[in-house]
Amino acid sequence: MKKFIAFCSLALALVFQAKGKNDVTYSDAGLWSTVSLDYALNKRWAIVFAEEFRMRENYSRVNLFYTNLGIEYTQGKHFKTSLVYRNIQRQNLENTFMIRHRLMWDATLRTKWKKLSFSYRHRLQVEYRAIHSIPTGKIPEWYSRSKFELGYQYSKKINPYAAVELRYQIFDPRNMVSDHTWHRVRYQVGFDYRLNKFSKVGLYYLVQRVFNVSNYEHLYITGVEYSASLADMKFFNKK
Repeated sequence: MKKFIAFCSLALALVFQAKGKNDVTYSDAGLWSTVSLDYALNKRWAIVFAEEFRMRENYSRVNLFYTNLGIEYTQGKHFKTSLVYRNIQRQNLENTFMIRHRLMWDATLRTKWKKLSFSYRHRLQVEYRAIHSIPTGKIPEWYSRSKFELGYQYSKKINPYAAVELRYQIFDPRNMVSDHTWHRVRYQVGFDYRLNKFSKVGLYYLVQRVFNVSNYEHLYITGVEYSASLADMKFFNKK
């Protein structure tokens, strides 16, 4: 418990340190709302689905919607990997929506010691945006993302956690000055509350800092999540 508190304290210190920087040219607050569902085909393979809605400009304006659909493979208690397609509909200043297509490959390692858990997730993502609208639309962006998370099993229902995610830009035809650099970090603290054996809800606070780009920005995000395993529900359970 002491190690978890120390980690959370460090994460919060980094959050407020980021908040206090004076090189920010854009700052905003928003809301991210997510519903995630999975259906286990067997002990190793599952179909995963997610829908997310995001608000921006201090919760006053729609930012985007996205839909995830993919397949996940789990090997034992310590490793899982997934391949997911994401369709993104992002609203621009003209109040029209621009479509983006993203493919993500995740590999996650997880270990547990008593009530503490630690996970590392690596994500390789490729994305196309405005394929038919801009000259570079058919040239993909490439990013590598690393996320570290420390969790604590406070009770059978409540699991607080703290996480840090770093993004490395491999290639972006619209922002080549940031190629081969780390240029975004996210600090996150939150908790999950288990409703029953197949579903849970979560609440978190996230600070995103962008650097090594022409326009520096900070985002302050409140997030709410609901996730469920459909194969465990009575309606879907074939047993």
